[in-house]
This record gives sequence, C-alpha cells and structure tokens, in this order.
Amino acid sequence: MGTNAVTGRPPHRPRPVPAGRPVDTRRVWYAAYGSNTHRERLMCYLAGGRPPGGARTYPGCRDPRPPERSLPVLLPGLLYFATSSPVWGGGGRAFHDPDGGGETPAYAHLLTAAQFRDIAAQEMYREPGAGPDPDPDPDPDLAGAVAHGRVRLGPGRYETLVCPGLLDGRPVLTFTAPWHRGEVAGNPPSAAYLRQLAAGLAAAHGWSAVRAAEYLATRPGAAGHWTPEEVAALVA
Repeated sequence: MGTNAVTGRPPHRPRPVPAGRPVDTRRVWYAAYGSNTHRERLMCYLAGGRPPGGARTYPGCRDPRPPERSLPVLLPGLLYFATSSPVWGGGGRAFHDPDGGGETPAYAHLLTAAQFRDIAAQEMYREPGAGPDPDPDPDPDLAGAVAHGRVRLGPGRYETLVCPGLLDGRPVLTFTAPWHRGEVAGNPPSAAYLRQLAAGLAAAHGWSAVRAAEYLATRPGAAGHWTPEEVAALVA
C-alpha cells in the first residue's frame, strides 16, 4: 500500500514465526484494525472512559499504562462489517478475515499480555480479570496462537486469536470472529463508527479523508450502502 504518510516509510508487515523457536509472549503487539487504530479510542480500553460517538464507558485495564510503542502495519486478509454493535448505534462491527485475501491496514500497539487479555475481555463486554498481573507467565492461549497461527477460545465475535507473525521479535496478535466473511451476513457500519475508523487510518497511516473513505466504503458490509463521497463527508 505504498509509503506511510506518517513515518515516510512503508508500513510494517509481520514476519513468519521461525519453526521450533520459542517466542516470548509476555509482551505482544496488539494489531488493531477497527476503532482502536485511533490512540484516543485505545486509551479508553487501557485507562477507562467513553470514546467520542460511543455508547459504552469502558472500565479500563488493570494496567492502564499506554503502549510502549505503536507502529503502522499491514495484516494479510480482509476487513468487513457484520453483526450489530450497540456501542455504535446498531451498525456493523469491523472484523478481520485472515483468509479473505488482500491486506488490512492496522495499528500495532506494544502491550503486556495482561493488557491484551483485558482489552479482549472488554471487547466481549466482560470485566477485566481481577488482581495484579503486571508480568504474567507465558499465556498458553497466546503461545498457541503464535505456534499455530490461530486459536479459537470461544464462539464469541472476538474470541478467535490470530497471529500473522512477528514484529521486532514480538508476536503480532489480533482477535476476530471464528467465522469467515462468506459465513455471515454483512451489516453497514454507522456514521459514528466510520468516522472513528477514518480518524484511526489518518493517525496510524497518514491517509487522507478521501483515501480512507474509498477504502472503508468498499469493504464488504459497507459496499452498496455507503459511497466514498458520503464517508468522506463524515470526516471532512
């Protein structure tokens, strides 16, 4: 997708996990492809709060520190919109199909494993785990995702962990639904959600409003319901 307008360099792509080599999962890159591409939105998950345009206040992580680093990345696979989000007015949520072809722009945040787990819990409208856990022992679920590329932890919409590879020696992890794009009906996202996604693409990748709008309006679930011009008008 060319040079990143924020860094002046191409966005990062995860590298394959070397076979048979142990990988430390105490620090991981959380690859956010939805609204958490925007740092302000991510901080609502880390420190607690309600994002602009959202309908839910998040409790935050047990460890509220900001990411150690954040880097623009490209994930193999397809972004699409499906199900219904009460947080964003009933519009479709963003999901990632790693087998859907193409690439998905994302923002990778370097977090502790405990922070990653607490964000995943909040995505499922659960409370983060209780008790201090600043540097947990290696997490078997995260290790399984690194070793096998994907681990299904449950049937929920964000209970499947995907690891496309490593970045600077740390595993890149994201969560998505257990189904593929063709196995679920699309649902167009709300205006507030699209506005947040476009802002995240601008912050992470330096995309213009026009480029972000063209990308978002052509994703499955949004295509045919939103035009690039309508999306661009939301963020102009």
